[in-house]
Amino acid sequence: MSFLAHPRTLPLLVAGAFFMEFLDGTVIATALPAMAGDFGLRPVDLSVGVSAYLFTLALLLPASGWAAERFGARRVFMVAVAVFTLASAACGLSTGLTSFTLARVVQGAGGALMVPVGRLAVLRATPKSDLMRVIAILTWPALTAPVVAPPLGGFIVTVASWRWIFFINLPLGLIGLWLASRVVPPERGDGHRRFDALGFLLVGLAVLAPMAAVELLGREAVDWPAVGVATVAAVPLAALALRHIRRHPAPIVRLDGFAVPSFAVAMAGGSLFRVAVGAVPFLLPLLFQVGFGLDAFRSGLLVLALFAGNVAMKPMTSAVLRGFGFKAVMVGDAVLAGLAILSLAALAPGTPLPVTLVLLVLAGMTRSMGLTTVNTLAFAEVPQAAMSGANTLFNMFQQLGFGFGVALGALALRFAELWRPAGALQATPLEFRIAFALVSLAAFAAAADALRLPAEAGAEVARGS
Repeated sequence: MSFLAHPRTLPLLVAGAFFMEFLDGTVIATALPAMAGDFGLRPVDLSVGVSAYLFTLALLLPASGWAAERFGARRVFMVAVAVFTLASAACGLSTGLTSFTLARVVQGAGGALMVPVGRLAVLRATPKSDLMRVIAILTWPALTAPVVAPPLGGFIVTVASWRWIFFINLPLGLIGLWLASRVVPPERGDGHRRFDALGFLLVGLAVLAPMAAVELLGREAVDWPAVGVATVAAVPLAALALRHIRRHPAPIVRLDGFAVPSFAVAMAGGSLFRVAVGAVPFLLPLLFQVGFGLDAFRSGLLVLALFAGNVAMKPMTSAVLRGFGFKAVMVGDAVLAGLAILSLAALAPGTPLPVTLVLLVLAGMTRSMGLTTVNTLAFAEVPQAAMSGANTLFNMFQQLGFGFGVALGALALRFAELWRPAGALQATPLEFRIAFALVSLAAFAAAADALRLPAEAGAEVARGS
């Protein structure tokens, strides 16, 4: 069987697009100082470009399902890859804050459609019996990108230039376009599907408000009034969006998926799990560099132990799910993840290196098992008729979950400052212990929510794995 005809080629293509987008969004942090130097600005001034990407992504995500149904998944996916790739080139060629920000807005528009529509094409082409293996492929980018981005970004900036962080997407995008034209199944779009403009605006703003709060919380100097406004606005916006969706005959986002108990738990408890594991890659580099005084290179090497845990767990995920089922695995893994995160609070500058590595690998293993389980469970029992709406909701919750993870990590550290000794200018190891302990609570909450799952949830998919 040729590579193009192999059933794994389409999931690999979409996973590659997801990795390109996820890596681009995380690696940029290491390039900000060099970019600021070229632009004659402070690194903090470039945060507007980073924010522009995230806000555009959040605002346009709700339209991904409608676009795929209206114009066909292959057409939308290829346009999205082309837009993202060209915008990456524009980012690399930017000469100042204005051109960089505009390029990031366009890049965010491409990213908002690229991965959700690609995933939808994969889900439509995958039988339930093969869903576990396919979702495992699609989960790789979320596991690896946050971990490999810091050392990779530092290497590119040191050896070449910050511009190559964006230029590297050009060959990847061209290869993706060529593959998409051959492996994404062609579809006839529904030319009669009207665009729900009001729903798009309400849902987009309802997603944008908490994303704005998360982004503001991640800044060094937090604008607390702005955070308060964004947080308070999120509640009525979500209520208005929900009211509109329930009354509109063809809403921009369908809520049919929530009628499936396994999908509902994957969105609620799964989001709590993403919050917990999303905070860890944010806290670890700070712990090693600020708390322990390590340089960025040694810190990055230690964080790679999380990736080693991801790799070690991957070959075992199918067997574990087949042997114990989704409910037992989701509950058990969330508890183990909480304990693993809690164990990181015990790390100290004098902790033997082998002990540190073992704890990091174990945290990576629970992270890998949990994300694969949640991502598979989300679609295990969703009927094809509800798949488009469920996929859109999944992408929105995933984006918010990882974003809130960073926010929780930042908030936990700020709360822990209450225990900082008088006169200390930097965070102490005690503050990180408190932060990890607080983050672990989100994982334990995910385990509690997973208890709602029916005992046989996802049984068909687990047996087929």
